[in-house]
Formats: sequence, structure tokens, C-alpha cells
Amino acid sequence: MRRIAEDAVAKLRAPPVTPGKRDLILAPSNLWLTIHESIGHATELDRALGWEANFAGTSYATPDKLGKLRIGSPLVTIYADKTTPGALATCAYDDDGVKTQRWDLIKEGLFVGYQTTRDQAALIGEKASRGTCYAQDFRSFPFQRMPNVSLAPGDKEVSLDDIVAATDDGVYAIGNGSWSIDHQRYNFQFGSQTAYEVKKGKITGPVRRFAYQSNSIKFWNACDMVGGPKTWTLGGSLRDGKGEPGQINAMSHGCPVARFRGVNVLDMKKGAAS
Repeated sequence: MRRIAEDAVAKLRAPPVTPGKRDLILAPSNLWLTIHESIGHATELDRALGWEANFAGTSYATPDKLGKLRIGSPLVTIYADKTTPGALATCAYDDDGVKTQRWDLIKEGLFVGYQTTRDQAALIGEKASRGTCYAQDFRSFPFQRMPNVSLAPGDKEVSLDDIVAATDDGVYAIGNGSWSIDHQRYNFQFGSQTAYEVKKGKITGPVRRFAYQSNSIKFWNACDMVGGPKTWTLGGSLRDGKGEPGQINAMSHGCPVARFRGVNVLDMKKGAAS
């Protein structure tokens, strides 16, 4: 509690962030929500087909782009699963009775997979469901819901300190703040709980009114450093909404610390730099 109080006072006294193209270092406590909104919802097959738009819209990642669209840089591998120990969506079988599994949605930057149920798999030429059918309770109709969706860590033990030391001019963001994304899961902006200026390889002090703006493809292609396994942490959502009538489900999003080059940083009071 003492640290939270100290962070709040430091944030209130901090200068506003300098807007413009900056390198971003995102803690897992911030990055999990960007994964959820820009990749998790975008790879739900019913949204990609235009069959579902409640709560989160449709998707830029349409089936004609499967195996062709480079959503991220070669460092970006994002996988789905319902098997990670301790994760919120983990279970042995989905509500269709399909055994759960792990599979890639993005492999080394390339869009390669969707979340599917038994009635959807054949629509993209697959022989079996990925096991993502779920109903919130016995009275609700089961349909495709998001599993755990996570960014894989790098093979080498790259630490937060390593990434900060390699950054000349950037912002380090921790925790989630205000955010918005369009109905194709494409253009977005995200804030943070706390943010810190990074100059010449060092964290120099807190800043306030920070947010970043990009689109899903530009953002993930800007990823040029990914932390190692020791930096990988689970975040997640307890109340993700979908459907009409609406249902909720819970899922986790694991990720390491990561850096994104040349992202548009906003001063939330003034907007982007001119």
C-alpha cells in the first residue's frame, strides 16, 4: 500500500509526457490488455466472418488473410491455449466436449490461426475444433469464446534492465489506464497506471497524461525486443463480454516485457505532437 501511495504522489507531481514518436517499453501489466483487444478478439473466427459483432466488433484479420498477413515482427509469436496452469480460461474440455490444447495464432509475425469450435473448424479447412466453446452457465447457449492468448517470451534471458539500457529515448509503461479500439480491432489507444521517461539507457523519472496510439499491424511490427522467460507474467480479464443476450467469461494473457519502436505517444490532455 505504501508503494501505491508513493506512486500516486509521484504521478501527481510529474511533468506531462512529451508527445511524439517514441520507443515504448511495456510491462506485462500493461501489454496484456493490448494483446486481448488487438489479437485476442481479432482472431475469434465468428468475428472475422462477420457473424458476431456484439461488445467488440468484427475483425481486420479476415480468413482471406490467413497464412498471408504479417501482423507482427519475427519476434512476435502469440499462441492460444486452455492448458496453462493457473490461467483463467484453463480447463480439460470445452463445452462441446473437445479436449483443450495450445496452438499458434501468430507465428514469428505471420497470422496462422483462429479460435474455433466444432461447427466452425471446417469453414477454414481444419478437421477439428480448437476447443473454445463455452457458456457462462447452464442456462446459456455455448458458443466460441476467447481462450488464454499469450505472447511467447524470447529464447534468451533478456531482462527489463537490458531493454532499458538499449533505449535512447522512450517511455516505460506499467499497468492499465483508459483505452479505446475501433470495431475492426485495428486503430487503438491505450494508457497506463504509471509511466516513466527513459533517456540514454536509464529511467529518469515519472511522467503523467501518457497514452500511446497505433494500429494493430503497425504496432506489432514495431516490436524489436522481447524479454526472456523470467519476465513472462500472466495478466487477464474476469469479465469479457460477448453475445446477445450477453455472456461473460474469463481468460488470461501472458507476456514478457517488450519494446516497440517509434510508436505515437500522446499527452492525453493535448493529444499528439504537431
